Amino acid sequence: MIQRVQTIYLILTFAVTSILMFFIPLWITVDAKPYYFMQNQLYVILLGLSTMLTIVSVISYKKRQNQFVMGRLNIILNLILLGLFVYHSLNLSGETPAVSEKGIGMFLPIVAIVLLVLANKAIKKDEDLVKSVDRLR
Repeated sequence: MIQRVQTIYLILTFAVTSILMFFIPLWITVDAKPYYFMQNQLYVILLGLSTMLTIVSVISYKKRQNQFVMGRLNIILNLILLGLFVYHSLNLSGETPAVSEKGIGMFLPIVAIVLLVLANKAIKKDEDLVKSVDRLR
């Protein structure tokens, strides 16, 4: 059923990975111009894959095992994305008087990872419940 709790977590993950990343800058450079993730093609590809996996996971609510695997793949994608964000933020020059500020957008993959872990826990709980009912038959 689509009204399960993991669907809510997956829709919130979709909101974080697709909508919020367009509006919240990753960091603000020395010139006080915000740097958005859309300026790097690798970020766009990884976030596009993450968003697509989230939508496919929501749609495939009847196949809980596939949904669980897609959640794990999505967690791995978000970890890679977070690593790239941290790597690029550490390489920013901060030696000038106008030090670059790190934006909150860099930590949005952490929110997505937490939501995906909660969704995977709920999927696992549903799968265990179905298996326990099947044992009783």
